[in-house]
Amino acid sequence: SLSLQDMIIRRIEIIGEAVKNLPDDPKKGHPEIPWRDIAGLRDVVVHQYFGLDLELIWDVVKKDIPQLKPRILSMRDELRDR
Repeated sequence: SLSLQDMIIRRIEIIGEAVKNLPDDPKKGHPEIPWRDIAGLRDVVVHQYFGLDLELIWDVVKKDIPQLKPRILSMRDELRDR
């Protein structure tokens, strides 16, 4: 549905913006996370909204985000414990 697509695209924007605003030190401590790709997808979503490849977005949602989520949550926990 269009509302689901809009919601997913907005979440990708938020995730990418958060990555862009994350200090370098935590990112350097987790080189296994594709920080540049995450921020880059945000840029694509923001600047090419009407020309988005929705299959690519769906692949990210179904494959990439589930693999990244536990690593990001672990990193968040590490930062909270400091």
